[in-house]
Order: sequence, then C-alpha cells, then structure tokens
Amino acid sequence: MATENKAIGWAAQDKSGVLAPFKFTRRATGEQDVTFKVLYCGICHSDLHYIKNEWGHSVYPAIPGHEVAGIVTEVGSKVKNFKVGDKVGVGCMVGSCHSCDNCAENLENYCPKSILTYGSTYYDGTVTYGGYSDIFVVDEHFAIKMPDNIPLDAAAPLLCAGITVYSPLKYYGLDKPGLHVGVVGLGGLGHVAVKFAKAFGAKVTVISTTPSKKEEAIKNLGADSFLVSRDPEQMQAAIGTFDGIIDTVSAFHPIVPIIALLKTNGKLVMVGAPEKPLELLTFPLLMGRKLIGGSMIGGIKETQEMIDFAAKHGVTADIEVIPMDYVNTAMERMLKSDVRYRFVIDIGNTLKADA
Repeated sequence: MATENKAIGWAAQDKSGVLAPFKFTRRATGEQDVTFKVLYCGICHSDLHYIKNEWGHSVYPAIPGHEVAGIVTEVGSKVKNFKVGDKVGVGCMVGSCHSCDNCAENLENYCPKSILTYGSTYYDGTVTYGGYSDIFVVDEHFAIKMPDNIPLDAAAPLLCAGITVYSPLKYYGLDKPGLHVGVVGLGGLGHVAVKFAKAFGAKVTVISTTPSKKEEAIKNLGADSFLVSRDPEQMQAAIGTFDGIIDTVSAFHPIVPIIALLKTNGKLVMVGAPEKPLELLTFPLLMGRKLIGGSMIGGIKETQEMIDFAAKHGVTADIEVIPMDYVNTAMERMLKSDVRYRFVIDIGNTLKADA
C-alpha cells in the first residue's frame, strides 16, 4: 500500500488570517495522481479573503494558494501525460463530477460539484489544502503541463489571474485583431488582461481612476492608450468607441459611465466581484443593444490552451518574488495594493522542511 506524503505548509488557524508553519499529510499518490515538488505559488486576493473568513465558509487550519507550479516527482500507474521531471501547474480546481453538462463541455469551472484547490471537501471527505506547501498531489485531469519556455515563477499567476481574463476575451469574441478592448483596473488581473488582449492583436485602452498609472500602462505593459475614468472630458470623448471592456475591479464602482463607452453591440464583461451590488440602469443597455456578462476562471482544457498561448507569445505576470516567511507582510501590502502586480512565493528555496 502506498504511503501518505508528509508535507509542510503555512496555514492560518483562525480568522486572524496569520499564517504559520503547519505539518500535515497529503494523500498517497493514486494511480491517476501526479505528485510534485512545489517551487512557486502566487498570492491571489482570494487567499486573503479565505484566511480571514471574509466569505463565511473558511475551514481551519487553512492553507491557501491556487497558483501553484513545480516539478513532478511521482506519477501513478495510469497517468498518461506526465512523467517525473516535467513542469506542472495547478490552478483553482482539483476536482469535479465529470458527469454534468458543464464537465462534458470542458467547463469544469462551472460544475456544481467542482472541488476547489483549497477549502473544499475532496472525494475522500478530506479538506483540500492549497499551494503554500512543499508538495502537492493532484488528479492528472486537473494538472496543467507547463511549457519549458515559460518561467515557472512568472507563469504561476496565470493559472488564476491569466485564465480569468483569457477565457472572457475568447468567449465574448474580443480576441480578434483590430478590435478596441478596454481594461478597467490595473492590478493583478488587469495587467495580464492588457498583455493577452495585445497578444490577440487588439487596440487596448486601460481605464483607471489613477492618472499616475498612465506611464506604467503604456510604456511597461504595452497598452495603446489610457483613460482616466474620473475625467469627464476624457470619458465624453471616448463614448461609443469600445468593442468590449473587461472590468477587473472588485470594489464598488459606477458602471453606467463604462457602458456608455461601448459601441453598438458592445460587451462589458465583469470578472471582479464587488461585495455590494452595482447600480445598473437598463436604458443604457437598450440604447445600442449592449451586453453585460460575467466569467469565472476557465475549464482545464482552456487553461492548458491559455498557458500554451502565453508561452508562445511571451505573456507572463509581472511579479515580486518573496520568501515564505514574508507571506504575512505580503498579505498586508496586497491589502493596500502595494504590489506590482502579483506576489509569488519562492516555495522551493525558502520553505524549510524543519519549520
């Protein structure tokens, strides 16, 4: 009988959200499992919400992390697509029912029984633990093959932030060259949305409340233009000029002025999740047959497609690599938006096995 995998991670024990070393076990490598040494794990805003129980369903001890990348150390006897030594990633999901319509359409992210990478109940009844840990065991179906020509540290955030913006760009038809695509908010999601939209050949405008981000958006991220949403003259001049807009902002903000920026048949896609309801008048939608849609990550097939596209086009996240013991400070900084644009924990070099 295969033995369980001893692991060490950093866990929160209560809603204070303070992370500290925590020893635990991962399941033994099953016949369809891929076990890997975690080298990097990105820090997503969801991690912070979860360790502080801000959504009300956290289970402690809580080990967050769903932007996980590493090197395969063991594979089960029925694993077909991975071998020891391969680069591998895990995003937001580690399981689904495999029998519903969504699963049949490669949309495991919309499966009613999808199992999240942390804080969900796995098939065997155990609680899932995320990537702030030294090893990871995952069903092969939910493992992403990381191309050799993409750096694991800068690619890890793509497994959440990347697919979150890639999927709606594709689904809503905003992946065609020559379209004018707007990106609201220039944070962890927004900066990657700019890069993917540019890689698709779009003209990209960043829409932000912060004028000081203009140089960063255009010079460093490659946006074509910058629109200050608090400037009435700029907003008036841009009315009816966008084919589509990806809104990445998770704070309450007015969306009617953003709808006005859309051309006839334009689409506003929400990927941020503000805690309070947004104000929506229907008349601006009627005047131009406009749509508001939503999107949440992507299925496994599309996530693999996204990573392969990113490797081909040189799309990576802009990251600040940190040691494991800096994670609590990083959470405080992320809360203040003091990061450009994603923290990534150097698990492989800084998570000590004797912690």
